[in-house]
Amino acid sequence: MYFKKLIHPEYFQGNKKKKNYFEGWYYKLVSHDEKYTLAFIPGVSINDQDTHAFIQVFISQTVEKETKLKSHYFRFRIEEFEYSHQQFFVRIGSNFFSKERISIDLSSTHIKVFGNIVITETTPLKKTILAPNIMGLFGYLNFMECYHGVVSMSHQINGILKINSSPVSFHLSKGYIEKDWGKSFPRAYVWMQSNHFSNSNTSFMFSYADIPFIGLYFKGLIANLIYEGKEYRFATYNFAKVKLEEIRNNHVHYVLKKGRYKLDIEAASTTQIGLASPKNGMMVNQIKEGLSGFIRIKLYKGKTLIFEDKGNHAGIEIMK
Repeated sequence: MYFKKLIHPEYFQGNKKKKNYFEGWYYKLVSHDEKYTLAFIPGVSINDQDTHAFIQVFISQTVEKETKLKSHYFRFRIEEFEYSHQQFFVRIGSNFFSKERISIDLSSTHIKVFGNIVITETTPLKKTILAPNIMGLFGYLNFMECYHGVVSMSHQINGILKINSSPVSFHLSKGYIEKDWGKSFPRAYVWMQSNHFSNSNTSFMFSYADIPFIGLYFKGLIANLIYEGKEYRFATYNFAKVKLEEIRNNHVHYVLKKGRYKLDIEAASTTQIGLASPKNGMMVNQIKEGLSGFIRIKLYKGKTLIFEDKGNHAGIEIMK
């Protein structure tokens, strides 16, 4: 089971955890008309004080070029959380999440979300013995404070969700799935993701964080670009280097270098809202995330520019 979970991080990792533990999946969906971007974050918080399951709902709606953000936190008893060792799925109450579909039935005094989404044509990461998942060799270690997994860099979604009784179509739309688990989020990091580039076969994710390691900290880099079916990965474990880091307000600029390849990244988040995040397994911290940012990418081989594009509907978190 260990190796199955290692190469398939989507499976529930925390079945033996009794305290100071969190695990959460991140499902991002962009509607057919691109006016709605939603993120569903189902998960568990296991600790001595407030063990529970949860689903966070993050909604970005664009109306006449103005973006409105709302987030909602739904609590469930831990007994309402179900998973399987045989196939990947997560069930929380009457809500269901897998790599094939999402079924949502959430209601509160503030919002109602109901509907079904079918997921097809997922894009998993390429895996090797040295990089069984997005964390590379670090994925083999059992004492990291936080682990990260990418389930699908991009995929097609189909279905309709009703948000406060208003139907929102996700017909022939795009989605993204990743997850985190462990004890706490990093103390400082930048994360971004988009698969809405002008080249429809392009998807990108990036994370650069302060990683605690044996009493010290190091800067951990993971960046993955898929363009025309080829994966370009820049990471600490494959000796990629961060040659430039600029952060001002809600704008970031990075230049990464690995061998002959150079990746130039500029991203900006126009609006953000608070989401609950883990500290020692408790969902007591808060991060700021936007779902309406943009990411500009330039990929060079030597001095030759081989790819340039701009991604919209970008999820961006800047926690510095």
